[in-house]
Amino acid sequence: MSQLFGFQIQRKEGKKGQSPVPPNAEESIAVAAGGYYGTYVDTDNQARNEYEMIRRYRDMALHPECDSAVDEVVNEFVVSDAHDTPVEINLDNLDAGMGIKKKIRDEFEYLKRLLNFDNRAHEIVRSWYIDGRLYYHKVIDLENPKKGITELRYIDPMKIKKVRQKLDQKKNLDSLQRQAIKGTALEYEYGTFVDYYLYNPKGFYKGGVLGPVGDMSLSQGVKMAIDSITFCPSGLQDLNKRMTLGFLHKAIKSLNQLRMIEDSLVIYRLSRAPERRIFYIDVGNLPKVKAEQYLRDVMSRYRNKLVYDANTGEMRDDKKHMSMLEDFWLPRREGGRGTEITTLPGGQNLGELKDVEYFKKKLYNSLNLPPSRLTDDNKGFNLGKTTEVLRDELKFTKFIGRLRKRFSEMFQDMLKTQLILKGVIAPEDWEDMKEHMQYDFLFDNHFNELKNIEMMNQRMMTVTQMDPFVGKYFSVEYVRKEILGQTNKDMREIDKQMKGDISSGLALDPAETNTLDQLAQANQALAPEIQAMQADDAAERETAAADDALARDLKRAKSAPKPTTNTK
Repeated sequence: MSQLFGFQIQRKEGKKGQSPVPPNAEESIAVAAGGYYGTYVDTDNQARNEYEMIRRYRDMALHPECDSAVDEVVNEFVVSDAHDTPVEINLDNLDAGMGIKKKIRDEFEYLKRLLNFDNRAHEIVRSWYIDGRLYYHKVIDLENPKKGITELRYIDPMKIKKVRQKLDQKKNLDSLQRQAIKGTALEYEYGTFVDYYLYNPKGFYKGGVLGPVGDMSLSQGVKMAIDSITFCPSGLQDLNKRMTLGFLHKAIKSLNQLRMIEDSLVIYRLSRAPERRIFYIDVGNLPKVKAEQYLRDVMSRYRNKLVYDANTGEMRDDKKHMSMLEDFWLPRREGGRGTEITTLPGGQNLGELKDVEYFKKKLYNSLNLPPSRLTDDNKGFNLGKTTEVLRDELKFTKFIGRLRKRFSEMFQDMLKTQLILKGVIAPEDWEDMKEHMQYDFLFDNHFNELKNIEMMNQRMMTVTQMDPFVGKYFSVEYVRKEILGQTNKDMREIDKQMKGDISSGLALDPAETNTLDQLAQANQALAPEIQAMQADDAAERETAAADDALARDLKRAKSAPKPTTNTK
């Protein structure tokens, strides 16, 4: 028996076997004990809990380099198209009737409209990628739950947490019973825990600062049922602290190092870039006090520092301020070289950025992003052969695929609740059906297109080379299955389409084409003999024509009249 929004749903199967091991949840769980919520002490100068960690992730996302990397991942994840939706449900492998499939598709489209996913997919995925988790409250009509989910409300991860409260059922046990169960699984009372979500609109911190360990303010909030919340984690966990990590966690150190390197570079360039002058002022034999006064007079005489105030539009004298970038004024006693002005050279290695480029590349690698996408080394994406595409692109494509699989769990949970509430499926049928539901995201990766085209070209070349041996060493079915990679379903569909093309006259019958090809090959093999026979026939026709012409001449000569005497 399970609870859904406070309603009990009876299951057909019996109770599942109990275990003393708590369920392996992918989110951090606070254990309620005596009104206090347990946590741990920060011993390694890191975030004490997930709320500090989320704040750090959000601060990191504001950095330009990290923001560009996150945008690159999200843009590859969510493909916006004017005609297609970013994600669709695929039920081809689901063993169910067409009516059930249509209802599932309709409910999925309804959930997408509640989320406004077609328009806000980029913002939703970006928030999930930065925070490392996503919470949604599934609002229903308690008076009529068969209407399904009426609204999906986003919950800030910093305002909600999962709590496991232990119900004490050992109060009625005497000392002997307590001693009997000591050391056994019954001592842990694994069946007496209640899980729920605790929501606090103000957040679990005071004035933007997290409360101390055991603070009673952290236990204040509204209790919400487990089934009423959709939780989509990142899949990354710190098993030592039982905390859900974000995708930006690996980049914390790299980003801090990059920040320090850039700041130190700016300070170094500001301090060493200008060429400063050294004024050696000859003070003669003046006493120390008078020498210092004379030096100050010379400084005020030659150093006229006027500053323009952009706020007021006035010019003001800033002689009283002196910084490390100004010139040096040094006294020189009598006997020296007198008054002299020399120049200190500026920094010589101001144009080297190898250290910055190193830490920037390290940051991109920590975010699983190909460095070639954001650096100036490779400005253009190569659209040639797939062998020229970097291996990092293939790795990045697989990383995006894993992110999409993990993000699809949000749709799974929402769809499960919607289908059960509306009575489309039974609760016991969901476990078998969910394995055959897939969520297809829209692709816009040229690498996949190029890979498919090149693979098809290679297959067609192989088929062309094997064609003379079909029927001798290979069968047509073998070539279609093993070389072209066609399944039985594809073969049936293709054969049906080919018959339609032949009947409509769009294509020739392969049997007739093979017959014509055989005749053409036979004619090509007998071409010399045919040419010789054609030459003999031509010679015979020429001889016969000559004989006929000679016979006509002889006949004409015999039939001509003989000459008479008078004629002579």
